[in-house]
Amino acid sequence: MPEFFSFISEILWGSLMVYLLAAAGIWFAFRSRFVPFRFIRDFAQSLKNGRLAEPGSLSAYQALCLSLATRLGTGNLAGVAFALTTGGPGAIFWMWVSAIIGMFISFAECSLAQLYKERDANQQLRGGPAWYMERGLGMRWMGVLFALFLLLSYGLFFNAIQSSSMAHAIRYAWNVPELVTGLALAAAALLYMLKGLKTITRMLQWVVPAMALMWILASFGVSLWHATLLPAVFENIFKSAFGWQEAATGTMAWTLSQAITSGFQRSVFANESGMGSSPNAAAAAASWPPHPVSQGIVQMIGVVTDTFLVCTGSALILLLANAAPDTLAISGTQLLQEAMEALVGSWGDGFVAVIVTLFAFTSVVANYTYAENNLIFLRRNSARNIALLRTAVIVMILLGSLFHLPVIWHIGDVIMALMAMTNLTAILLLSPVVSLLARDYLRQRKLGVVPVFDPKRYPEIKRQLAPGCWDEIPRAPR
Repeated sequence: MPEFFSFISEILWGSLMVYLLAAAGIWFAFRSRFVPFRFIRDFAQSLKNGRLAEPGSLSAYQALCLSLATRLGTGNLAGVAFALTTGGPGAIFWMWVSAIIGMFISFAECSLAQLYKERDANQQLRGGPAWYMERGLGMRWMGVLFALFLLLSYGLFFNAIQSSSMAHAIRYAWNVPELVTGLALAAAALLYMLKGLKTITRMLQWVVPAMALMWILASFGVSLWHATLLPAVFENIFKSAFGWQEAATGTMAWTLSQAITSGFQRSVFANESGMGSSPNAAAAAASWPPHPVSQGIVQMIGVVTDTFLVCTGSALILLLANAAPDTLAISGTQLLQEAMEALVGSWGDGFVAVIVTLFAFTSVVANYTYAENNLIFLRRNSARNIALLRTAVIVMILLGSLFHLPVIWHIGDVIMALMAMTNLTAILLLSPVVSLLARDYLRQRKLGVVPVFDPKRYPEIKRQLAPGCWDEIPRAPR
């Protein structure tokens, strides 16, 4: 079974997904007229003025923390180790490249999610890829397909990956049985699942920035402590990225392919650009200025935080310690723990275990909110079905704590590819709308006014929008 999923993953990621992601990112860079980069300074203002949420919505800050909670999972730790193991140091360079491309994809998908959002029966803002597939493309069947992929990934397998990494990290640090760790994570997650979206986001807005800052400061601090080794580390990354070290042995092409594939895989799993997950958070936000592009810019910053700070910190720790598994049985989390322990001493493995625990817990809780959101799209959000979803999440957490990690990674890679292909197809079909939104934002910024999206200017789009979401322009925050 592991060999089967590994084979399917290699087919999907060997060339198809890499080319698709690269093409989509470059396409949206030009279609958006580079608006995300030209007005990246608007990020701080949008985040500041969007802090106070309207009734039935999240603030821009809360939406960013919710999306970061799923992005900042164990994929930023164990996943980076997995990328280095399979693709070598060069995978880190291609992870960076994928992130730059992914920023434009994230901008496009999150702007679309904001545009096509709607209110549910409780007047809570909802939206995401399934909604813009139905409203923007008129293809509810595609939205249903995407929602099912998301339920499988974020409701089941990705939660198993988080609990597996956490259980292995705690077992290595403190010799706590994996099942005990799984039970503790399941209980904590269930407590917040029962409390709902508002309580979850209030918790995440404090925990997510704190845990991210902890790892960034620790990993870059340790790296600077070993600053004399950093030039050799970066030289190794760049040489391996293009296969220069292997050119003399005739393995250059194979090594380059492995580096690119591993880098793109782990980058997408970590920052989730193109997968269609973060749009679920972006749609729930009432951001300022009241324009879909403002939330696209805010969510784009999540890619920067995730890949260029958190993932890079993990990579530096592993490369500085020259970490390499002695056996395939060693998990990515254990490899990172051994590396940290080698660099800072005995407290290193415990510190990594704490970080993994925080990353896993926040990811599981945020994953559940995405899964429930898509259950609402499927119109299957009865009390019975919500209870079944929560039960499935708990079961997968428990089973994940006992699974062998490579199996879960391969299954996750396959579902991730299917999910991304569906979402990328949709946003490419909707690229004229992305271009229109970017032009509208650019026009108003050049006029020196606060960008406000007025659907009356675009009758064709207005007919696709949910009633009430863009009819009234909210007042500027004081």
